[in-house]
Order: sequence, then structure tokens, then C-alpha cells
Amino acid sequence: MNAVSDDQTSLLHQAAHAGRAAARTLAMSTNAQRNAALHAAASAIRQAAPAILAANEADLAGYNGSAAFRDRLVLTPARIEAMAAGLDIVASLDDPLARILAEWTRPNGLRIKRIAQPLGLIGMIYESRPNVGADAAAIALKSGNAILLRGGSESFWSGQAIHAAISTGLRAAGLPDACVQIAPSTDRAFVAAMLAAAGLIDLIIPRGGESLVERVRREARVPVLAHAEGLCHTYVHAEANHAMARSIVANAKMRRTGVCGATETLLIDQAIAPALLPDLIADLRALGCDFRADAAARALIPDLPAAREGDFDTEWLDAILSVKIVADLPDALAHIERHGSEHTEAIITENPEAAEQFLNGISSAVGLWNASTQFCDGGEFGFGAEIGIATGRIHARGPVGPEQLTSFRYVIIGDGQIRP
Repeated sequence: MNAVSDDQTSLLHQAAHAGRAAARTLAMSTNAQRNAALHAAASAIRQAAPAILAANEADLAGYNGSAAFRDRLVLTPARIEAMAAGLDIVASLDDPLARILAEWTRPNGLRIKRIAQPLGLIGMIYESRPNVGADAAAIALKSGNAILLRGGSESFWSGQAIHAAISTGLRAAGLPDACVQIAPSTDRAFVAAMLAAAGLIDLIIPRGGESLVERVRREARVPVLAHAEGLCHTYVHAEANHAMARSIVANAKMRRTGVCGATETLLIDQAIAPALLPDLIADLRALGCDFRADAAARALIPDLPAAREGDFDTEWLDAILSVKIVADLPDALAHIERHGSEHTEAIITENPEAAEQFLNGISSAVGLWNASTQFCDGGEFGFGAEIGIATGRIHARGPVGPEQLTSFRYVIIGDGQIRP
């Protein structure tokens, strides 16, 4: 290990030990104290809006990526207000630590309770979107967890400014600054140190592109709650309402193309495609969308670009949509099974039986009926914010809010029992 890596490992260990101490304080804090910190942090973010915008301008000045990824990086007064409002909403949620998950009495009179508790110190590695740091901090604080943030190099200064405001809120509520920490540099060795920090960090959450998530899964010696790619599908069933389908598909793809809940593949039944697909394509083209279409779709609309091998496995995160005509609902489910990432899928249909078959047939974390895939978002679920979208099959799935960042412990109450 070189000197730079040694330095970053030392910094990580200092931060982790401070974070673990802060986590113990948080675990014993009251819901009122945590809520006070969240409200104070929201107020501090609003007051620091000019400084946060200036920091964001510094980040943007050095960014040369795509327009869609630039949109993920950009902060505006409205987005800063939404960030602050998210903290206030999280504070208004029920206390996730006050939950008795189950309780029962054994024949010997012992009373057993399963009670929610925090996970401890969470490490969060994310890219591009600077508001993710504020969302993650809010979810962690509400659930009694300390958090160590490592944002992307492209949003370094924005992240630092947001973190400074959150620290102001923590101090105002009498909580340690180490409840929320952020990596002091963009050195990648700090990420490696986080991934190796077994016994110091209790959970790593990666949120970013496929390469980041795969690196974390491959190298981590700490449990991982992965935010995998969002290869989301919208399936237009033969019995879809045409006007509804046009509205939903346009929103699902083009509202924000760079978010993980954006639809990347449109599937449409062959029975409805001749009448509806030309209108769907025209609507999307008017919004600036490009396409990658299969042969059946191109037979209807010859000027559609042809899909190449791998296109239906691509999370575009851009104004590009893969298009495929399917034979029927089972064919749509088979396509999603082959190509999906188990993130979010939607069906548009007026047939309840078809909707039920679709929703029961997908294995994805989130399924929607007659609604845009862009509703896969912690704020839209009523969580105030989210720390990520979990697509694995263990622990949390879908948008991860405060409840999903808790585990549980058992409390057993007796009156003198001894085991025979």
C-alpha cells in the first residue's frame, strides 16, 4: 500500500471511529432531538442556498459530460428548496425506532419483544447528484444511524457546501458533527479504504453507475445494499387506453431522462401497435427522444433506428428509448426477465386480470399499473427522500427510507425464570 493509500486509510479510520461513537449517541437520542436536527439542517440549507449554488457552479465549470448527466449535477433554487423540504418531510415521519415489530409470551411466562434498532455506521458512495448526500443524511439521522458520505468528484464542492449546512443543523440540536461526515477529498483510495472497513462500517450503499456498483460488490468486505442500474420497462397492453398510454409513456421516458426510474424500454402488444405506436413515437420525438427499435416496430415506422445487439440491455440515462413489439403479455414478461434489472416495471391496461398477471409475474422491486415508472422515488412513496433504490432480494427492496435502515433486536422480560 502506498503512502497516499496509507493516508486515506488513516483518514477513513479516524472518520469511522468518530462515526461509530456518534452512532451510539444517535441510538440513545430521542426522536424529538433527531427531528430538531433535521429541521435545523433544512433551515441551514435554505440559508446557505447562495453558497451551495456557487459551489455547484464551480463543479459545473469543470464538467464535460453528457447533457443528461449534467442535469443530474445541476442545482437550482427550486432543487435546493426541494432538498430542504425533503429533510422537513423526513422529520415529520413516524419514529422508525419506536416500533415493536412483534411480541409474544412463551408457556413459561417469558415475554419476548422484537424491537427496531439502527444499523450503526453507514457508508454511502454516490455519483453525480449532490442532493443524494442530503437525502442520505436525512434518512440515516431519522433512523438513528451515523453516515459517512463519499460523493462523486464531479460534485465535490456542492457536496461539501451541503454537508456544511447539515453540520450546522446537527450542532443546533446538540448532536455530534460526526453523525454526518463527508470524505475530505476525491482520492479514490478513500473508497478502497471504505470497502475494506469490516468491523468499522456496518453497511455500504453504492449509488451510481454500473461500474461503481460492480466495483463495490466485488471489493467490499462490508455488507452491501446495492442501488443497481434502472433498466425499467413500460409495457403497453392490448387493452390500454390510448390517451393514457401516450401521457404515461412520455412522462416515464422524458420527464427526467437521467434518473434511474426513467423508462428505458417500451414494450407494446402487436394487437395495438399499428394504431398506437406511431402516436407514441411522434409524441416522444417532439420531446427530443431518439430510438432503438426492433424489426417489427421498424416495419410500422421505417425511419426508426434499428436496435443493435445489447441495446435492450442498456440503461440509457439519456433521451433514447428502446422499442419492441411483443406478441402478448407472456412475451412481455419473458423479455423483462431476460433483459431487466429488477428495478421498476409498469403496465398500461384497462384489464385488471392482465394487470394482476403482470404485477405477479415480474420479480422487480417495484411494479406499477397505469402510472409512470418515474414514481419509483422515496419522496413519491411518502418517505421524504431516499438513500437509494434497492434491487437485491435480501433486506430492503425499492426506495430505501428510514424503516429500511433498521434491523431489530430482542428484549425478553421474565419474573425469575431459569432454564431446566
